[in-house]
Amino acid sequence: MKILSKSIALTALLAGLASAASAAVETYAIDPVHSSVGFSVRHFFTKVPGTFTKFSGTITVDRDNLEKSSVVAQIDVGSVSTANEKRDGHLKSPDFFDAAKFTSITFTSTSWKKTGDSTFDVAGDLTIHGVTKPVVLKVTSLGFGPGMQGAQLSGWDASVSVNRSDFGVNGPAWLGTALGNDVAVSITVEADLKK
Repeated sequence: MKILSKSIALTALLAGLASAASAAVETYAIDPVHSSVGFSVRHFFTKVPGTFTKFSGTITVDRDNLEKSSVVAQIDVGSVSTANEKRDGHLKSPDFFDAAKFTSITFTSTSWKKTGDSTFDVAGDLTIHGVTKPVVLKVTSLGFGPGMQGAQLSGWDASVSVNRSDFGVNGPAWLGTALGNDVAVSITVEADLKK
């Protein structure tokens, strides 16, 4: 009888620990209405900015240990916008993104390394134009808390610099050195806790 009681108690304890562990893990969905994906690239002597207006993704976090977090995100290449219709059309063409063939840019994290009180180096695989390369995003956790109408939110900033030629986004030869290779990417995310 004592053995049975101990077995039941042990099972209950393990179930409680498992429940507590799973409760610590939260998944947040990126809210595109309150988030942004921007970039800038040198054109001759100035930097021209642009954005992607359609994107999605999820961030899974253990708030007790954010280094256990993960993120998966996707950007609709056809949503590129530089406030110039002709230039946007050229960027979507085979000269650059070839958006009809390569419809998405994706990022999947492989590790999170804490670098400060709320900052992380988030390593992962970035795929652009059908080419996948490892990159490291500089990420800041902006916090967790209540939002509108009972929503629970998390906020994040991220930045990374990528070489467009590494991903085969070369542009036409006649551009020469007029267009820089390094593209600065800046991301701000508000994400909603999935229930």
